[in-house]
Amino acid sequence: MKMKKYLQTLFLASFLSISAVNANDFDYQLKTVKVAQDTYVFEGSTEDFSFENGGNIVNTGFIVTSAGVVVIDTGPSLRYGKQMREAIKAVTNKSIHSVYLTHHHPDHFLGNQAYKDVKIHALAETSVNIKNEGAGFTDNLYLMVGDWMGGTDVLAPSATAKEGTVSIGGHELEVLPYSGHTSGDMALLDHTTGVLFSGDLIFHKRTLTTPHADIDKWLATIKSMQTLSFKTLIPGHGPISHDKNALVEMVDYLTWLDKALTKAANDGLAMTDVMRLNLPQRFMGNAQLKQEFSRSVIHLFAKYELRAFKRLN
Repeated sequence: MKMKKYLQTLFLASFLSISAVNANDFDYQLKTVKVAQDTYVFEGSTEDFSFENGGNIVNTGFIVTSAGVVVIDTGPSLRYGKQMREAIKAVTNKSIHSVYLTHHHPDHFLGNQAYKDVKIHALAETSVNIKNEGAGFTDNLYLMVGDWMGGTDVLAPSATAKEGTVSIGGHELEVLPYSGHTSGDMALLDHTTGVLFSGDLIFHKRTLTTPHADIDKWLATIKSMQTLSFKTLIPGHGPISHDKNALVEMVDYLTWLDKALTKAANDGLAMTDVMRLNLPQRFMGNAQLKQEFSRSVIHLFAKYELRAFKRLN
């Protein structure tokens, strides 16, 4: 009987402890990093999605203009979006002017509900992708990060971002439409400060993800981006950069990945064999290398096999 009572007490204590964790404020601990005049970034971790990080693996940012605050990407959840707005309030008392979304992956747009009172701009292709895939993304994040997602639902963009420069409160912002990481990737270049928000077109010191990738288009996009004049690069994931080395490293990895998958398909390797390939030492400093390479094999290898099969026939 004493043992039973002890176990009941232990279970209750454990339950209360878990409840205390689940009942917390799910604090993302967002810290503003000033990267240029009027320009701030929230740096995410370079980890995978997990309950521990709540999906905070993304870089988001904002620009304080005389007309109000321009937000770039809204994060992985409603909670993140709300906490982002609170962190912005700690920097400026100006209202939110608008939001710009770089693409349709969930860690970049599922905080939209916190900005439903302003225009949310995205490329037309991004809006279509959110409509088609947003609900599935949301369900997956609920599975991966749990209650951090409380109350989160898909809120579609309300305005179409078009190629060209728009003047907002003394900042000349250029919308640059690209593709490669997805079918619709926006980069946003502030000509006033020289800050380039690349979205996931650039991963820096963090291995890139490829669920919607087209490597040929991605390489062409980065070649075009290399002609841009910027002082500071805010990648979608990984540390902030002040030169073009991140672009060079992206080209290196994408070129190697393309050649490796082409050779593996031509050699008749099975997908499981490709996943066991030795990875070049020069990429070992990139976070999540082995995990993301394996996922890229899953995402992309069938296309390479089909290409090799057609050549044989």
